[in-house]
Amino acid sequence: MKRTGRAVAALAVVPVLALSACGRAGEDTSGGDSTSTGDGGGTAAGTTQVTLWTHSAGNPAELEVYNQIMADFNASQDDYEVVSESFPQGAYNDAIVAAAVSGDLPCLLDMDGPIVPNWAWAGYIQPLGIDPAVTDELLPTAVGVWEDEVYSAGYWDAALAIFARQSVLEANSIRIPTVDEPWTQDEFDSALRTLQDAGYGTPLDIGAEDSGEWWPYAYSPFLQSFGGDLIDRSTFLTAEGALNGPEAVAWGEWFQGLFADGLASNTGTIGNEEFNRDEVALSYTGVWNALDSIEAVGDDLLILPPPDLGQGPKIGGGSWQWGISSSCSGPALDGARAYLEFSFAPEYIAAFADKQIVIPATEAGTELSEYFGEDGVLRPFTELTQFAVLRPETPAYAVISTTFGTAAMDIMNGADVQQILDQAVKDIDADIQNNDGYGF
Repeated sequence: MKRTGRAVAALAVVPVLALSACGRAGEDTSGGDSTSTGDGGGTAAGTTQVTLWTHSAGNPAELEVYNQIMADFNASQDDYEVVSESFPQGAYNDAIVAAAVSGDLPCLLDMDGPIVPNWAWAGYIQPLGIDPAVTDELLPTAVGVWEDEVYSAGYWDAALAIFARQSVLEANSIRIPTVDEPWTQDEFDSALRTLQDAGYGTPLDIGAEDSGEWWPYAYSPFLQSFGGDLIDRSTFLTAEGALNGPEAVAWGEWFQGLFADGLASNTGTIGNEEFNRDEVALSYTGVWNALDSIEAVGDDLLILPPPDLGQGPKIGGGSWQWGISSSCSGPALDGARAYLEFSFAPEYIAAFADKQIVIPATEAGTELSEYFGEDGVLRPFTELTQFAVLRPETPAYAVISTTFGTAAMDIMNGADVQQILDQAVKDIDADIQNNDGYGF
């Protein structure tokens, strides 16, 4: 299944799927040189060096935590030294592709969760091989699995929610939903029209001015809440019926109607500023925007679950995680696994969550978190992870992602829903067939 020619081609077309951008030039944070051994590591003064790459250049808060973990690990023992290089996110995938072709991948590398099956299928990462006690403690969406093997693990996940002002809902006699009793589709649609009549020209900021992976991450959960999906997950061999069946068409017509009726638009600014300025009544947005909204709105802010559109509320799951390249072997592989096990200590998970404003992947990390702990202002987000759905765990996801994004944009702009979804199914199924079903 993992033939070299196919693997290189597969990796070359895969974008790094991400929700945020980094813009600073890559920097070497190793503080020293290593002598390459061709196995993702090196030796220096009797210590095995373990190379690590991250996409986090331009994100000083993220790098601060990583550098602290590496410094603590290196100081904790004398057998291994982790040395790192960070890349701007826009250049990261190119660096991975080039290193894969040349056989010079590092031992440790981070990757966006949805891409894990593709990289595992292509043969660029190997099963993680760390103590299962570590991964068993993580949120299910913080673990990357392919062919029943764990290939990656992450410190965190994100979550989407509906932001609202309590005073606005109460003034318009709109029920405040809860995790146990979210808005139904009828309630949500009625609330939007009530708010529009109350003076909010566009009552909902849905983030449609954004692009790329935001579209499947944010909007395929609505599709799934209707009862459709991006692919038939019973076989992962076709999107027929899942992406173009009656439930999917109902989603598309509803989604299109939000824009046709002026309930949502794609003319705002990326982020949450319209809500913070009280220009929209509701905002469908992520945990990463929550502190700014708390500062702007104060105690009036409500963090609400997404609506139940028929099959329960759904949100996207699966964010950046760590894996080990297939070229990592020998003492360097032992060091990579030792480092990963060390790095999942609760204090590091809590620090990462509080620096990045993301949800800790373990209960122990959550308890130590300033924002997500028992009295933390972002505690409501931890309850929303129960609604998380992983993007399809298939090497075909890169094509699924771009195909769905294009289809959803066309639907937003008024195209025939059934025709657009039928074409999306044909495009996805053709990719799967061209790759011999990706081993399913």
